[in-house]
Amino acid sequence: MNETSVTVVGNVVTQPEFRETATGVPVIRFRLETTARRWVAERRAWSEGSTSFFMVRAWRTLAANVRTSVQVGEPLVVRGRLRVREEEHDGRWYVAADIDAVAIGHDLSRGTAAFRRVSVVRPELLSPRPVEMS
Repeated sequence: MNETSVTVVGNVVTQPEFRETATGVPVIRFRLETTARRWVAERRAWSEGSTSFFMVRAWRTLAANVRTSVQVGEPLVVRGRLRVREEEHDGRWYVAADIDAVAIGHDLSRGTAAFRRVSVVRPELLSPRPVEMS
């Protein structure tokens, strides 16, 4: 089976929603917005093109790490499998694009980040309560 892999650079526009499936698998989802920008030499200025929105889903350890690392408004680079779906609402058909993420990181061309390695998913990353540090 052929899958379409994509890499999208954009901004988080919804608060990431974390949950566990009925079998206990962690999953998180959020919307990512990306707007094409091009340099127009004649005007010596940037020009914005069309904007696209993607629902991004991440599973297991990636979901837990996104939960503690990603906030609304942050610039990200997302790599994953593209899923295009059609659905009907109130007699109108809509097309939506989802990304099943395999890697997510902050866009370091727009800021800095501090990496902390996690060797195993810690239970406190999965609990809905804030973790108290001693």
